[in-house]
Amino acid sequence: MLTGGQISGERVAPRYTSYPTAPHFVASIGADTYASWLDDLPKSDTLSVYLHVPFCEKICLYCGCNTKAVRRFEPIDAYVERLSQEIDLVADRTGCRRIVHLHWGGGTPSILGAERLRNLVAQLDVRFDLSALREHAFELDPRYVTKELAAVLADIGVTRASLGVQDLSAHVQNAIGRVQPFFVIQQAVDALREANINEINIDLMYGLPNQSVHDIKRTVTLVNELKPQRLAVFGYAHVPWFKRHQKLLDESSLPAPAARLDQAMAAHETLISLGYEPIGLDHYAVPADSLAVAARTRMLRRNFQGYTTDDASALIGIGTSAIGQLPQGYVQNASDTANYSRAIIAGRFATVRGIALSIGDRIRSRIIEELMCHLDCDIGELLDQYNGIQESFGHELEALRPFTADGFVRIDGNRIVVEESGRPYLRLIASTFDAYLHNPHVRHSVAV
Repeated sequence: MLTGGQISGERVAPRYTSYPTAPHFVASIGADTYASWLDDLPKSDTLSVYLHVPFCEKICLYCGCNTKAVRRFEPIDAYVERLSQEIDLVADRTGCRRIVHLHWGGGTPSILGAERLRNLVAQLDVRFDLSALREHAFELDPRYVTKELAAVLADIGVTRASLGVQDLSAHVQNAIGRVQPFFVIQQAVDALREANINEINIDLMYGLPNQSVHDIKRTVTLVNELKPQRLAVFGYAHVPWFKRHQKLLDESSLPAPAARLDQAMAAHETLISLGYEPIGLDHYAVPADSLAVAARTRMLRRNFQGYTTDDASALIGIGTSAIGQLPQGYVQNASDTANYSRAIIAGRFATVRGIALSIGDRIRSRIIEELMCHLDCDIGELLDQYNGIQESFGHELEALRPFTADGFVRIDGNRIVVEESGRPYLRLIASTFDAYLHNPHVRHSVAV
């Protein structure tokens, strides 16, 4: 049986936006490998593009993103030039492929400003084929969303905006260094919808300093008034060994593991009562949203942007720390702007690590993704898709016994079904199939 501590978040596990996960990428996969992988993409393959902007006006204390504060235009101008050069490097290898998903993240990508955003999108439109673009998503800090910015985003074709709200209680916002009252969020949403950007995502967090179940319920209820199509409810990842600014948070004010679980369940129950459908581990959507439709039709996917409808053959990551996903494996750019820029200026890709996928990796990746997306997986049926490869998962099925004993998981032959009560523990359940997990040199955040 799992103990109370084990199921309330004291155990750690990756977030499984990839498998193998990024800490297990190796330096032997570099720029030359990435170039050859791009060369080998079939001509009919579609692309998804992620552009990373590693700048903010101010760093929030809870932030786990790869970003830094900047107050001058010179670093931004230089960085945009590097993004432009990297776009050309990729296009020179791939040709004018169809892009079906385009996603801007950071950092705060709106910090680039109107002219730079327009120029980059215009370049993408010249070097690639944007005529089949199904979704153009943009991550936003609601404190900096104006009617003028919303108009620019609409002008460059943005169809979906994602707003980082986290929590709407003043004492929590003060603790995490991100003060944004509800009216600020409302003004941002109104500006976006006035510009005909009607697909709105809102990100919330639990496990923050001084946060309570009451705060969670209040925040969810207020956010519902804005009628977002999607919400994500993430557990705060306290990783001060990785993000040093998190050391400024008072660790004694962080909720205990059992309290984190209570907060997650409060958000879940409140959202369900408001009519949202649960998507995988931590996403919610109105029934008509494409993410909810994908979940019901088993077309849901998971990548570095979380749960997605993106079915492109390859994900191209552009910018510092950006991760790409190709049929052959994963690649990641240098995480610091200096090394990234040096590589791009020299006319080569900034890839510094990655991993080539073995058959075993592919099978385990599929198992983990199906569990994370659909809460079930028929291992026997999956193996049949790999020309009958024989691989025993007896050890992994045995490792699931504590979850089956507590009623979180049901196993019928080779079919694993995660019960609704097991949804909060998806990361832990999926981790039983992670062959890399027990590397003593890799640390992860708590699993709930």
